[in-house]
Amino acid sequence: MSSNTPGGKPNHYVAPLEETPLVEIDSVKVRTDEKPSNLWRDAWRDLRGRPLFWLSSALIVLIAIVALFPGLFTQVDPNSGCLLANSNGGPTSGHPLGFTKQGCDIYSRIIHGTSTSVAVGFIVIVITTVLGLVAGAVSGFYGGWLDAVISRVGDIFFSIPYILAAVVVMSVLSAYRSVWVISLAIGLFAWPVVARVLRSEILRVKASDFVMAAEALGVSRLKILVRHVLPNSIAPVIVITTISLASAIVAEATLSFLGVGLPTSTMSWGNDISAAQRDLRTDPQTLILPSIALSITVFAFITLGEVLRDALDPKARAQR
Repeated sequence: MSSNTPGGKPNHYVAPLEETPLVEIDSVKVRTDEKPSNLWRDAWRDLRGRPLFWLSSALIVLIAIVALFPGLFTQVDPNSGCLLANSNGGPTSGHPLGFTKQGCDIYSRIIHGTSTSVAVGFIVIVITTVLGLVAGAVSGFYGGWLDAVISRVGDIFFSIPYILAAVVVMSVLSAYRSVWVISLAIGLFAWPVVARVLRSEILRVKASDFVMAAEALGVSRLKILVRHVLPNSIAPVIVITTISLASAIVAEATLSFLGVGLPTSTMSWGNDISAAQRDLRTDPQTLILPSIALSITVFAFITLGEVLRDALDPKARAQR
């Protein structure tokens, strides 16, 4: 409210202090104890409310314990305890899943076969992640002729199905078949997926303001890559690595099923499925049970990868 004074200047009306909301504004407490939000904290808030995350994590923890400590789950030797008198027999006391055609305990073979399949998966992931990180980081960050050369090499490997390449490698190295050889055969042809994903993410991150600020401060390009660009580009790699681990386990089982994977003397779900295919009509349990173990393992890793992908994608979180 205002009125004119004799001098022509407006006379402003000021309300009493008790009639203004300033007291309420001053009484508001500013919360400074909360941690600032970031990608990983937001992802964790989303993950802990997803039942599929806890289900897949529980399954993976159980699978890891079985792979590391099979003796905690069975005391039956999967090889020396085989008796032809038990050939394709049903469940008995101490043998809850019955017997294979050779009279071996199916449950014991599934438990001990977990170590082989999971070991191949993790070795393959280490190989593909290391090669993919190096190739994708150098290609995306430095660009130029390095990007051209690495991209063309990646295209060559990417055009070759790694299952087919692994079949050829394992056929040539049939005298040296082992967990390490089959892991190398798969991993050496599967790394371009990780490299492509990381390269595209680095191209996005390196154009950010904080990268330009680091360059303006004179930080070396290698330090910028390691300290700033890679940590902010690694989220998609974690997702693709989790899903690729499931693919590696399936690849090992496929090669063993085709007879070019691990030796038949090695405990493996793929070997057991291959040996049981002739008895599918008469005794299907010898094939179905290890197949279920393989399916549950693959389901756990793929589900975890899908949940991580949704949690680490702000757009996907906003749409739910």
